[in-house]
Amino acid sequence: MFYHDHKLQYKVRVEKPNPTFARMLQQAIGGIEGEMRVCMQYLFQAWNSRGPARYRDMLLETGTEEIAHIEMLATAVALNLEGAPLSLKEEMAKDKMIGAVMGGMNPQHVLSAGLGAMAVDSNGNPFNGSWIVSSGNLAADMYANVMAESTGRLLATRLWEATDDPGMKDMLSFLIARDTMHQNQWLAVLEELGGLHGVHPIPNSFPQAQENQDFNYTFVSTHIDRMSETDARWAKGKSMDGKGEFSVIPADPIGGEPKLSPPDPRGHAQVEQLDGRAGIFNKIKGAF
Repeated sequence: MFYHDHKLQYKVRVEKPNPTFARMLQQAIGGIEGEMRVCMQYLFQAWNSRGPARYRDMLLETGTEEIAHIEMLATAVALNLEGAPLSLKEEMAKDKMIGAVMGGMNPQHVLSAGLGAMAVDSNGNPFNGSWIVSSGNLAADMYANVMAESTGRLLATRLWEATDDPGMKDMLSFLIARDTMHQNQWLAVLEELGGLHGVHPIPNSFPQAQENQDFNYTFVSTHIDRMSETDARWAKGKSMDGKGEFSVIPADPIGGEPKLSPPDPRGHAQVEQLDGRAGIFNKIKGAF
């Protein structure tokens, strides 16, 4: 069950509304790097969590905090749209800056949202739930969370560079700081689980004796002209999980050439395919 109050987690103020920046902020709401993604990712991981309760509780708390970040960004979008033109006619009555203003803002902010935020990215594409990672493996999910927070922080820093509004810079500095904490938070879970040696290979519940021992720590060089350097960190020495030794081998097609059965007639391939080699031979012969 979720509860809410009427206050934002952090202050949101806009000194000079900017419809174009409102469109850019949409990426931080409904884009692949945005707050909707991390919010739903953490909540689904929590709802699906099995194991120590503290991880479920932490994910629930952080996912709930991300709802607050969506609220802040939605407020920022609305404030940046205050005073935006409600029609092209209004802008035409002013001056030739129509292209700069209307061309930079998202028309859906007027047409669909009445000068408010939407669950879309900066190009108006709807939020995509397939971006959410909730694998049921705690370590794998933590790595997905580090990636999500890393790209989210990267986006926030780019938005910070894209505005000169003091209020927006202040809000973004808060979101950037929270991304710093959350990156470290997920890494702390990985350390608590045993770090590189304890966590890897993921899943660590599968017996490594069952994997192909000739390839589990071997870098396969597919460069057509030369083999990759053999003194790289991933090419020699102890593996990162401490359970093997890195090596390098040139790629070798040991699998042979694939042989497929003729098409199933019910699939209605061409006659030449159904006839096999004879049909192909007759077609070539007929061409001469």
